[in-house]
Amino acid sequence: MNSTSTSYDFLVIGSGLAGLTAAIELSRHGSVLVASKEQASECNSFYAQGGIACVIDPEDSIEAHLEDTLQTGQGLVDQNVARKIIAAGKDRICDLEELGIEFDHRRRKGYENEYDLGKEGGHSHRRVLHAGDITGQSMMQTLLSLVRKNEHICIRENLMAIDLVTTGWIGHPGPNRCAGAYFIDKTSNRIFPVHASCTVLATGGLGKVYPYTSNPDLATGDGVAMAWRAGLPIRNMEFVQFHPTCLYHPQAKSFLISEAVRGEGAVLKDIRGYAFMAEFDERGSLATRDITARAIDFMMKKHGDPYVYLDITHRSESFLRERFPNLYAACLHYGINMARDPIPVVPAAHYSCGGVVAEVDGTTSLPGLYACGEVASTGLHGANRLASNSLLEALVCGHETAVEISGVWKNFREEVTIPPWKCGEAVSSDEAVVVEHNWNEVRTAMWDYVGIVRTERRLARARARIRNLRQEINEYYGDYLVTSDLLELRNIADVAELIIRSAEQRKESRGLHYMADHIEQTDAPAHTIIHDKPGGPLT
Repeated sequence: MNSTSTSYDFLVIGSGLAGLTAAIELSRHGSVLVASKEQASECNSFYAQGGIACVIDPEDSIEAHLEDTLQTGQGLVDQNVARKIIAAGKDRICDLEELGIEFDHRRRKGYENEYDLGKEGGHSHRRVLHAGDITGQSMMQTLLSLVRKNEHICIRENLMAIDLVTTGWIGHPGPNRCAGAYFIDKTSNRIFPVHASCTVLATGGLGKVYPYTSNPDLATGDGVAMAWRAGLPIRNMEFVQFHPTCLYHPQAKSFLISEAVRGEGAVLKDIRGYAFMAEFDERGSLATRDITARAIDFMMKKHGDPYVYLDITHRSESFLRERFPNLYAACLHYGINMARDPIPVVPAAHYSCGGVVAEVDGTTSLPGLYACGEVASTGLHGANRLASNSLLEALVCGHETAVEISGVWKNFREEVTIPPWKCGEAVSSDEAVVVEHNWNEVRTAMWDYVGIVRTERRLARARARIRNLRQEINEYYGDYLVTSDLLELRNIADVAELIIRSAEQRKESRGLHYMADHIEQTDAPAHTIIHDKPGGPLT
């Protein structure tokens, strides 16, 4: 069922930290629609346990944080971008505190009241601000409360974007630009367009492309897929970060054991009790995530083990309860006492370092469209993300995007009529099993062939399978009425295509992309760019 177009000054697709930061700032200038695919709090930001990396300690420096970021990104970090984002961190933290967000402090001799800074893998200093072990949840609850009280912001839940609308596609005269998007209301199945002077893609990650992930169910790469179909360049999609430590338990779904646990001294061991990380990196269990995930994968395959252990039993129960209150309680729920029991963990898809090519201020190649947060590729992360730099990027780039839009949005205020959604000859489907089967097949192929360790042969197999699945999905999409399940299936298949094609282009091992038949790095680091005509190829 269709309805008429709705118009706002600004459209923000996504309700995570980047999207809400942009929305709050944009509300000073006009009306804002925040479209959330599920409940507004259901996003990757909400589940971020560790914290925000920021130079706060007098013994730390912008240069030290930059060097850690460059080293972790292995030659593909844009140094100017990284410096700008890192340098802006402290001001943005002050903004959060003015909004009411409280980060943990501690008292020690000689200091009145200082931040309790954590240290995570790849960092040379303690610089991770946190709110207990639920930093993301704390920030999101505060920001959502403010957004719901803001009369200039309309936040709509269960509203899923179908595709971006460009003036070139609908035949509007003048240069091509983004005019908004089509949406499906998941509660009523109504499909309608939303017109906006400027649109912000803040749709988050794509972890559900893999069967084992720390991401919530909504992380199906919607923003990247929509941008690709609209003809925007997509960069470095081969760099998917697998978090080394997700809880291995039959009743636990996507439950992450924070990197901060290793930062407080936890040691990775195999199930025989051997601390193996020293074999792989001089930093031991504090090595970066790419090294750690590959080491765990190697040890599991070497011995045929289903998991390894994360052991922090040398720390006291009182310390663990205070530092990780929610994590401690959650582990107890699954029968694991962190003070006495090593925690069984496995790697799982966690974060995409690639995405829609965008500047720090969100600018993309399509006028009127901006991208910020995990959906965007700004150049901060390169071939591997430094722990807790993601929330920093979301916060800084969400703010910078709003600042940029506030100076130019009136240039796009012309009236644009977006036609109603056309169903054509499509009919309702009674074959939901087809969607579920294809969903599982896409994710299984990605895990088996495009996981932590890759080969050219595995990638070729994945490409053949995904090509056939995309053909079938697109035919199904044309024959049957649109549903949110079908849209998500189309998006994960499109994103799978992008990851595979990007991985095939990189004939080396770098950062998160490890090729068993190309284990050395090339001499000249380069980005992988996929820039197709709107619609994208099936081969």
